[in-house]
Amino acid sequence: MKYLDKINSPADLQKLNPSQLPEVADEIRKFIISTIAQTGGHFGGPLGAVDLCVALHYVFNSPKDKLVWDVGYQAYAHKIITGRRDNFHTLRQKNGVAPFPRIEESPHDTTNPGHGSTSISQALGYAVARDLQGAKADEHVVAIIGDGSLVGGLALEGLHQAGHQNRKMIVILNDNEMGISHNYSALATYLRRVRTDPVYKNTRQNLEEIFKKLPGGEIVVEAGQKLRAGVKSMVVPGLWFEELGYHYLGPINGHNYSELISALKTAKSIDGPVLIHAVTVKGKGFEKAEKPEGQIKWHASTQAQLEKEGYGHNKTDSPQEDERALVKPKAAPTYTQVFSDALCELAKTNEKIVAITAAMPGGTGIDQFIEKFPSRGFDVGMTEEHAVTFASGLALRGLHPVVAIYSTFLQRGYDQIIHDVCQHRPQGLPVTFALDRGGLVGEDGATHQGVMDLSYLRSIPNMVVMAPKDELELRAMLAASFQIDGPSAIRYPRGNGVGHDLSGAIEPTKIGESETLHEDPQNDVAVFAIGYSVQMALPAVEKLRGEGEKVALINARFVKPLDESAICDLARRAKRIVTVEENAIQGGFGSAILELLAKNEILVPVEILGIPDEFIHHASPKIQRDELGLDANGIEKTVRANLAKIGAKKGATSNGKHGAAAKEAELVTV
Repeated sequence: MKYLDKINSPADLQKLNPSQLPEVADEIRKFIISTIAQTGGHFGGPLGAVDLCVALHYVFNSPKDKLVWDVGYQAYAHKIITGRRDNFHTLRQKNGVAPFPRIEESPHDTTNPGHGSTSISQALGYAVARDLQGAKADEHVVAIIGDGSLVGGLALEGLHQAGHQNRKMIVILNDNEMGISHNYSALATYLRRVRTDPVYKNTRQNLEEIFKKLPGGEIVVEAGQKLRAGVKSMVVPGLWFEELGYHYLGPINGHNYSELISALKTAKSIDGPVLIHAVTVKGKGFEKAEKPEGQIKWHASTQAQLEKEGYGHNKTDSPQEDERALVKPKAAPTYTQVFSDALCELAKTNEKIVAITAAMPGGTGIDQFIEKFPSRGFDVGMTEEHAVTFASGLALRGLHPVVAIYSTFLQRGYDQIIHDVCQHRPQGLPVTFALDRGGLVGEDGATHQGVMDLSYLRSIPNMVVMAPKDELELRAMLAASFQIDGPSAIRYPRGNGVGHDLSGAIEPTKIGESETLHEDPQNDVAVFAIGYSVQMALPAVEKLRGEGEKVALINARFVKPLDESAICDLARRAKRIVTVEENAIQGGFGSAILELLAKNEILVPVEILGIPDEFIHHASPKIQRDELGLDANGIEKTVRANLAKIGAKKGATSNGKHGAAAKEAELVTV
């Protein structure tokens, strides 16, 4: 590479001539493509933002100047420029370069953005702190946000407050008309008009030329500026950003360095909030990703996708490979596809079913529903809070909405779940929450792990919480949710199912009924598992039973309501209990079991396997499960350890060394 090999910091980039920057950007794009061909990951967004990243680091002095990124995958080029080029091949791998900016990784990373719509509020925080600390003249603050994120409630709240505060800060709107999918909103329509309307663009240019020729000094110039604002308001009603208090610059070509550098330098000189409207192309530099039909498909890319395009190669022995690919048929559909197919099938005979997603129609499978039932399917953009409350309005009018959102993103609508869905009527409103990517999701890291949902949902009155062990149970639970006159949530994992035949009719599961997979009249250890963890627990238990151990296994199916009768019956016949879940230990499935046992005064030692009180960073799900003891081997080791304690207890009792105090202590050990 002619330039990139010599760029180890923004200072190295700033030594170049502006005419050399397009070639730098081209090298960065090729470097990103070759890296993702080996690691997989976000693709179209990082490529589209390369020129913005290069221009920003050419004009501003990071880390002194603060660059605050929204939806952090925009920042791949930022990572490469700021000293992480040589380690970039470790992207998304354990102990490697993080998939999003991370303040622990580099002083150039100002926040840890995995979710969207956060940058403006955080940038305003930086700007206010800067001013309070007396560093206003020495530090610029820049928020970089996409048009897909700008519709989010948090982004709009930050936009309003920053305009009102009149602080010196810059907002760069990276407008490519895309989020993960197409953007559908009144704001998207407004931006499209600003971006494409030749009347507005020509009127503005003509007015500027006229003002330059007007005599009379400052008074006439001021009058001309007011006239210009008035004409703009007539051509583009409201000129929304300026009405909010921003100096609006744009729209500019986000791939033209002359325009970019000029706008950024102008913004630096303005003492107040500035919004630069930069129009970019998602997937820039990769032809198939630039095309309208490819911008959704190439939002993220796998190794296999890029291998077909002549990049990289698949490594079947890669440590990043998910164990599901090793133990399940490749032909098995994903849980997302199973959900999508089942929802469409059920909607054929139930006209009350409507479906909602928040900017993730393809990721959640709602795109298929929208295609088949266009008047009953809604993509509301990156507005999870609105999605939930919108669903409550639909339910109040007699429909049954399905809100399909990734587990990690539904956290953003938590108050709305409580306030707008579960508190209405004594039993709450009939809304089904479909939580895709429940559990460990791997390389996207801490911001995307779906490991809080069992805890944050089961604590809400009226909520039914389910987690299927396989795709057949997912179909059955979805059907059951439409028989519930109240809120329910179905949490299912990322990846492929186990390969069951799905050609039969969908029969609803019985609410609150568990499934006993293995048991004996008396059991040394009883294992209670939920959701995908059943698939990990089953081979462990079967191996131990094959060795003659008395180990029972229940597939709980429901976190709320628990199958109290079956669980208590088995608990009374067991010497020790192990619970397994891909969820935070605090307040999760294991906690629910403990509460049930305490209520029924069943004294038995319980060990909870789950996510410890920490954030789980990027690595493959296989590595994560192995390290957390949540794979088959880890579960087997835990059960063996509990069997050993039973054996030790028996030995101690026979030797007369196990007193009453010690016994009581063991009974309450968790």
